[in-house]
Amino acid sequence: MSLKPLSDRVLVKPDAAEQKTASGLYIASNAQEKPQRGTVVAVGAGKRADNGERIPVDVKVGDVVIYGKFGGNEVKVDGEDYLLMRADDIYAVVE
Repeated sequence: MSLKPLSDRVLVKPDAAEQKTASGLYIASNAQEKPQRGTVVAVGAGKRADNGERIPVDVKVGDVVIYGKFGGNEVKVDGEDYLLMRADDIYAVVE
């Protein structure tokens, strides 16, 4: 991976979109919802407070997170799709 997020940015690999419903019906690709869950791949150093100290990011590489449906910017790195978002756009860590 050749991408290092800056400040409080986080790089997330989204989970694959659901292709079947719970009852077993297949969902057309244009009707599939964007996933709201993914794995953290890279984390920035954190943003700076007014006094110059770094405020660390609450997530770490490998965490599975829940984020907003329309959060982040889609980026392609080495042929893979990722989301680059602020740490504030992440709602929860799945444990």
